Amino acid sequence: MATFLYKLGRLSFRRRHFVALIWVALLTLAGVGAASAPAAGNSSFSIPGTEAQKAFDLLEQRFPGTSADGATARVVFKAPSGEKMTDPGNKATVQDTVKELSDGSEVVRVTDPYQAKAVSKDGTIAYAQVSYKVSGMELDDAAKDALKDSAQDARKAGLTVEIGGDALQAVPHTGSSEIIGIAVAAVVLVITFGSLVAAGLPLLTALIGVGIGVSAITGLASALDLGSTTSTLAMMIGLAVGIDYALFIVSRYRAELAEGREREEAAGRAVGTAGSAVVFAGLTVVIALVGLSVVNIPMLTKMGIAAAGTVAIAVLIALTMIPALLGFAGRKVKPMGEKGKLPGRAKKQDEPGEQGKPAKPNLGTRWASFVVRRPLAVLLLGVIGLGAAAIPATSLELGLPDDGSQPTSTTQRRAYDLLSEGFGPGFNGPLMVVVDAKNSDDPKAVFTQTGDEIKGLKDVVTVTPAQPNKAGDTATITVIPGSQPSSVTTENLVHGIRDAGAGIKADTDANVLVTGSTAMNIDVSEKLNDALVPYLVLVVGLAFLLLIVVFRSILVPLKAALGFLLSVMAALGAVVAVFQWGWLSGLMGVEQTGPVMSMMPIFMVGVVFGLAMDYEVFLVTRMREAYVHGEKPAQAVVTGFRHGARVVTAAAVIMMAVFAGFIGSSESMVKMIGFGLAIAVFFDAFIVRMAIVPAVLALLDRKAWWLPKWLDRALPNVDVEGEGLRATSGDDDGDRALIRV
Repeated sequence: MATFLYKLGRLSFRRRHFVALIWVALLTLAGVGAASAPAAGNSSFSIPGTEAQKAFDLLEQRFPGTSADGATARVVFKAPSGEKMTDPGNKATVQDTVKELSDGSEVVRVTDPYQAKAVSKDGTIAYAQVSYKVSGMELDDAAKDALKDSAQDARKAGLTVEIGGDALQAVPHTGSSEIIGIAVAAVVLVITFGSLVAAGLPLLTALIGVGIGVSAITGLASALDLGSTTSTLAMMIGLAVGIDYALFIVSRYRAELAEGREREEAAGRAVGTAGSAVVFAGLTVVIALVGLSVVNIPMLTKMGIAAAGTVAIAVLIALTMIPALLGFAGRKVKPMGEKGKLPGRAKKQDEPGEQGKPAKPNLGTRWASFVVRRPLAVLLLGVIGLGAAAIPATSLELGLPDDGSQPTSTTQRRAYDLLSEGFGPGFNGPLMVVVDAKNSDDPKAVFTQTGDEIKGLKDVVTVTPAQPNKAGDTATITVIPGSQPSSVTTENLVHGIRDAGAGIKADTDANVLVTGSTAMNIDVSEKLNDALVPYLVLVVGLAFLLLIVVFRSILVPLKAALGFLLSVMAALGAVVAVFQWGWLSGLMGVEQTGPVMSMMPIFMVGVVFGLAMDYEVFLVTRMREAYVHGEKPAQAVVTGFRHGARVVTAAAVIMMAVFAGFIGSSESMVKMIGFGLAIAVFFDAFIVRMAIVPAVLALLDRKAWWLPKWLDRALPNVDVEGEGLRATSGDDDGDRALIRV
């Protein structure tokens, strides 16, 4: 592997004009494709295998034209103080609004509050429900504008009017988060390299890689039914890893220059050594992202595969375009350390300083030396600290965000609060019960029996009469819970209705299904929760096997996996403390605490595992390299930190900056993802990889690199540490069209 990448690096350096032209052409092609591709609709959201999805599919068959999964809007009216919604003037205003709403081309129906008995008992609050043909993400801007305009007209008449439901659903915008992340990354790179040119290379290549990836996703969005969140995730991950991968290769290039090597040779060796780490680090990220497909949620699968493709592009760019750009930069990229007397040579860190004094060890060397001297104390402190941070995770409650989690400044949240005030908290999460009595002898009796049994359950406020279809074999029943949609009590009610439905099926051979947004959220949360363990086994297992090949060790990959679990549990604990318990919620801009987004644990496992293995590979391969080249295990740990700690620190800070930029989003889901990923990177990079890993390696000594002889013979020798490069001549032919590993 190292020899192949060494030759690839030299070839890219020497044929830099050709390599740069290829990547610019790919960027142009992707951009043209994105610009000329048909406008993508919004990704359809389906959860195969869940009861809620089965009910939606049944409704499409038995109630054709009703658009069961179409968007809905609740236009909520509140009378001025001292008045009621039944007063003639207020009633006329509402009816005019209902008539205006009915004119939309995408509107299926609008309910009149006075005919549908949608007026609160005290008469102060009423609502009209608007049903659309398409989902909220597919709704035309003209339809959304008409909805807002009708509400504004009613406000002018003196009523308080707010709009809830998913009709106003929009793509989350994070403002200037990406710009903030790139700006912080630029500052960190300048500090790390001390050069604007060297700092600019990782930024340039990362932006090109993200540009190609996101443009490709945009161009294929319509054909592959990709949602807008797909490109957001690809941008977030691609930007972070793209900068980091380029950072490691440029840093190694400068270190090779400091050894006195010619620039082409230094580029080849940088790609051969650091590039090997980039390849395997990228593979772990790809495995983690593609592994999301085991959850069997199409939207999540597409997001993972698209992001994995962007990571693969970042790896290829780091291996080819970075050495090409280093060739263009020439002497503008300086060797690491102080400039020596000879051109292209810098003083090594172990060479004498001024006046014959030994050079001062860098911070990474001093920290590693401290850890090696006191490994047990550092290990215990790190494990106990992460364990304490993970304690809140034992109280983890999962759910999906609804209008109740929106900021109080939004009309959706104000509508949610008005409905809770007028009709009770459960009114915001109605359950739709679908009764399929096609195989029953007496469908009407089944409909009545189902409604009666539901009325006898706990936490039920209202059960509407059954509404059969034209054939009379299927009916819908609306159930209003007494608790808010995201509560455990409502979840228990859903399970209670399904248990009752099992009894009805046994008696009458009729199927009773529960659906609606609340039931769908519950089913999604349970599906994600059930998939977490299989996903962990798959991803950690595959990465464990990959790391055995990389490090030729059993204990080092095992330690890497266990350390990752510690950092993820600690990060989940921090998310629970902030978003569920409300700790530091004001600082984070969290206006409403509640259950953690159900996608968060499995999403965090997937993304953080890949990124955590990045730091493991980059840091420990340097240690492995030193050990293979003859250093004692403890000294190899210090050597690994001397060369890699500063760069890994910079990489972690850059990633944290990219993710933390999303904390400023107004969307609670985006805010939670940004915070969770940023804190997970902090825990994993600075506590697990920088403290626990060297402490464990120091305690294990030579046992850390133990591998059974039979397994050593069976494993392929990928030579990540670059041992094969010692015999490679700097004049080796880098122009060969075919390069053998």
